[in-house]
Amino acid sequence: MDSITTIHFFHCVACDSFSANEHQTESKYPETKYRVPARRTDETIRAFFQDTLAHSKAKKPLIDVRSPGEFKGEITHMPEYPQEGVIRGGHVPGAKSVPWKTAANDDGTFKPREELEKIYQDNLGYEPDGDTIVYCRIGERSSHTWFVLTKLLGFEKVRNYDGSWTEWGNMVRVPVEKE
Repeated sequence: MDSITTIHFFHCVACDSFSANEHQTESKYPETKYRVPARRTDETIRAFFQDTLAHSKAKKPLIDVRSPGEFKGEITHMPEYPQEGVIRGGHVPGAKSVPWKTAANDDGTFKPREELEKIYQDNLGYEPDGDTIVYCRIGERSSHTWFVLTKLLGFEKVRNYDGSWTEWGNMVRVPVEKE
């Protein structure tokens, strides 16, 4: 058998085996009243490159949640994180540096609301009714800050830049600031 035939053979055997065993399709989990939305509304929680570029040019709130070294362009990733292949270091013009860990206590719990308000509202001047974009290297750490702003502080419009620095830092002719 060549490799295509082999793959097809094993696929068919696996399908027949699955059907023959009459696997149970009922869920072990209790029923829920959650309704899956008819249409995904990613644009309410995700920002893309063009959104972030427009945000930067308009000088709207941008939060870079990476480490200070990443923000300044001294390093392109944290030493304990995998290298995602970014070419340039620095940050999106106009972004403010607030590492994601700033919102957490040493034991991993969130800081009290009053402290979070001081970090994001008093220190940055950002308001809950504003339009804020958060980013990191690949969107993982910034999802933590997205949660803090939307769920703990009640910010109405916060989006996580999906491509984050891995996309921005690899783009040609995109402005980059270093400090």
